[in-house]
Amino acid sequence: MDRKPIKKAVFPVAGLGTRFLPATKAIPKELLPIVDRPLIQYAVDEAREAGIEQMIFVTGRGKTSIVEHFDIAYELEATMKARGKDLSVLDSTRFTPGDIITVRQQVPLGLGHAIWCARAIVGDEPFAIMLPDELMIGEPGCMKQMVEAYGEVGGNLISVLEVPREEVSSYGVIDPGSENGALTEVRGLVEKPPVAEAPSTKILSGRYILQPEVMRTLESQGKGAGGEIQLTDAMARMIGTQPFHAVTFAGRRFDCGSKLGFVEATLALALEREDMAEDVRAMALRLLG
Repeated sequence: MDRKPIKKAVFPVAGLGTRFLPATKAIPKELLPIVDRPLIQYAVDEAREAGIEQMIFVTGRGKTSIVEHFDIAYELEATMKARGKDLSVLDSTRFTPGDIITVRQQVPLGLGHAIWCARAIVGDEPFAIMLPDELMIGEPGCMKQMVEAYGEVGGNLISVLEVPREEVSSYGVIDPGSENGALTEVRGLVEKPPVAEAPSTKILSGRYILQPEVMRTLESQGKGAGGEIQLTDAMARMIGTQPFHAVTFAGRRFDCGSKLGFVEATLALALEREDMAEDVRAMALRLLG
């Protein structure tokens, strides 16, 4: 079967970031840094590692600085050059012209609607979806693991993680079929089930590879939970018509949509950096003492 390669990724970045106010009043939460790289940069780097070329940002008002981040900064670069500073720190923020594309989501109608806003750019190709709030750290990255699995089974894929059973009601959960290594067949999807009714402890974790048909499904879909157009509902409607698998991510996830997760990610990644690990460890011990 001829599988089109995954060359496009959609990043829904239109959210207001109210959990991080007042920090996010003028700065998009996707630009808040974990140590010295903005959240969105981690997600974009992960996409590039997986061979994805076009980054599609679904933005809202006040989010133009996300696009600025991936543009050329003439004054900054000229000044750094003149001072003999190393410009390589900016390498991952530079893009081939035309490979960063933005579309506006004028009304906040949920994740499904945000994805639907990118339909004209996605066109008739399979595509990835990456939620930058979910910081996925692994070797290789989460999306590369998924693209490799896609090469084996095609169809639709979602990234999942095992969580303790008492935590399942905060997430979307899969109803699992047969398992083969890191791949699990998906028979159904349940959004935020009560602990007793959860079909598994495998939760959706913000990375998807979907076939373009999901756009038609979203088009005809009514509002679901919270009066929003839910991506989970649209994916659930495609189960049975196309192959659908979950990939259990070999790596760690930090929920940077919450303050606690954000602080945890900052600490965890700082403790792993050669340039600062020792000092950060000493500082943490001092503070804990």
